[in-house]
Amino acid sequence: MSERRTGARLARLASADALDRQPWPEHVNNGEEGDYPYIANYSKGLPHDEVGEVRPEAYNTLLRALATGRSEDFERIPLGGGVELTNPQAGLAFELEGPDPQSLAVPPAPRLDSARNSAEAVELYWMALTRDVPFTAYDDHPLIAQAAAELSRLGDYRAPKVDGEVTPGTIFRGDTRGDLRGPFLSQFLLRDIQYGTLRIPQLHDTVRPGRDFLTDFDAWRAVQSGGATPPVKRDQVNRRYLRTPRDLANYVHFDALYEAYLNAALILLDLGAPVDAGNPYRHSATQAGFGTYGGPHLLSLVTEVATRALKAIWFQKWFVHRRLRPEAFGGRVHAHLSGLRDYGVIDREVLDSEAVKLTYDEHGSYLLPQAFPEGSPTHPSYGSGHATVAGACVTVLKAWFDESWVLPHPVVPDADGTALVPYTGADVLTVGGELDKVAANVATGRNMAGVHWRSDFTESVLLGEAVGIGVLRDHVRVNHEDASFGLTRFDGRRLTI
Repeated sequence: MSERRTGARLARLASADALDRQPWPEHVNNGEEGDYPYIANYSKGLPHDEVGEVRPEAYNTLLRALATGRSEDFERIPLGGGVELTNPQAGLAFELEGPDPQSLAVPPAPRLDSARNSAEAVELYWMALTRDVPFTAYDDHPLIAQAAAELSRLGDYRAPKVDGEVTPGTIFRGDTRGDLRGPFLSQFLLRDIQYGTLRIPQLHDTVRPGRDFLTDFDAWRAVQSGGATPPVKRDQVNRRYLRTPRDLANYVHFDALYEAYLNAALILLDLGAPVDAGNPYRHSATQAGFGTYGGPHLLSLVTEVATRALKAIWFQKWFVHRRLRPEAFGGRVHAHLSGLRDYGVIDREVLDSEAVKLTYDEHGSYLLPQAFPEGSPTHPSYGSGHATVAGACVTVLKAWFDESWVLPHPVVPDADGTALVPYTGADVLTVGGELDKVAANVATGRNMAGVHWRSDFTESVLLGEAVGIGVLRDHVRVNHEDASFGLTRFDGRRLTI
């Protein structure tokens, strides 16, 4: 090995070692567990009382297991029904590649008594009310206009706006520039996928429009205690392209967590999208990448970061924040407004919301309508596993490809979702922008289902990004080639690895 190459590799190793020696963060939650015990934190699957509050002794047993980390203490957690808790011990794992799960942090979640939490809840009620409005109809739909108007009036709604106002063009979108360009849905959720010798159109199973779940208080209460529900009925004959929030929610109900990003990688490879300028084989006259800096390297990387992202967010979910799911918060809203309990600590903006009143008019309760029969999965809300995996996988893809490359022949679904037609808008759709958008689409699909909050998405993609960056740093450090990755972070800053 040449002296120059040896020196460069040693410099990379020294730089990476310095990053590894950064102090671990202090993990801080929002204090709700002490201020409002047994009503403000995740408890689904444990025994609950007649109003849907967790039995204190059951919750304290959960806290003991989380404090000790002993497998036998987790086995002592009492369940209210037959539905098990989802993998709390995953957050205690360590990693040989990328950052350890406990070495990353997210800020405290919005509190039950905060205007930000109210704003996020109002958004979720509007998402539920508009589940069957096609994305292409947002500009002219009266319910979308009404939702945008109320969201604009909220005191702490942290979402894209134009001159301080939520518009049909910004409603329910993510925060990056790519999220706000072009159609609501990313090209990577629409275009055909070349999977070896298979050409796969992205036509999806459908579910019945107008069918929402857990709007009856007794059914809602049973599910909080771990009651089982029959699965949603999927139409696997009349399949179509994603075109409504309900379609997107159904997609993220059944997807393999890295599915959208594996598909994006295959689409970009099939299109011959140029790789990043730091790829050592982009300008080589004699070599092509394969096991390193080639297609197989990329496809394994997309899956590699996904499981590491999940472990990182599982530590935050179970061992730091334990944020209650939106469906549980909807139960608090219902209990307060119907006089079952006094939850006056809840910020007034959601209690007085137009969206909550319209929900009562439609369903006869103030519960947040769920797109899934079982409601949320059995792990805490903050942060989102889908969003964290999205952040990690999209970071890898943005680092791998030339983000500025313009995607040819963009498409949108036709009116009934059975075919794709050309996108005729003025916005230019780039690789980087559409990758940011697919991350937001997948994460927001979980919100549209009613199982996550906006901040679950916006904070978790940043955590996933940190996981992706850490893994990429390790690959640059240990591979032989003199290589680098350049990417645009979710906050717009450029980074070179």
